[in-house]
Amino acid sequence: MQEFPVPTHSRIEFVNITSQVERALAAEGVRDGVCHVFIPHTTAGVTINENADPDVTRDVIGVLGRLVPHYDDYRHSEGNSDAHAKASLMGFTATVPVAEGRLVLGTWQAIYFCEFDGPRRRRCIVAAVGQ
Repeated sequence: MQEFPVPTHSRIEFVNITSQVERALAAEGVRDGVCHVFIPHTTAGVTINENADPDVTRDVIGVLGRLVPHYDDYRHSEGNSDAHAKASLMGFTATVPVAEGRLVLGTWQAIYFCEFDGPRRRRCIVAAVGQ
């Protein structure tokens, strides 16, 4: 299992962590199998989406903002209820196949850390299973 830090700089942002996951995978030494990415936070998540056009991540952030507004009639007293809901919608894990020591992602795909309550110093855990 490998772990790496993910510093964030805004309240809400998507950080492309594909290269860090690839380095963690290389350290795991798995040639063929699966790579699990886990985010151990309740107000951040992970997703796989397009990496060619930055408008895609901006659009996803906008959609989440409309679905779960920052201010609403929330009961959680810390002021970050929307972050908890957005993180739950995105999820806390991603699993990617591994072939010949490389992540099997589509041409335009990248792995994104999804920050919803930043800026913070976060972390990501990577575990690869296989041979």
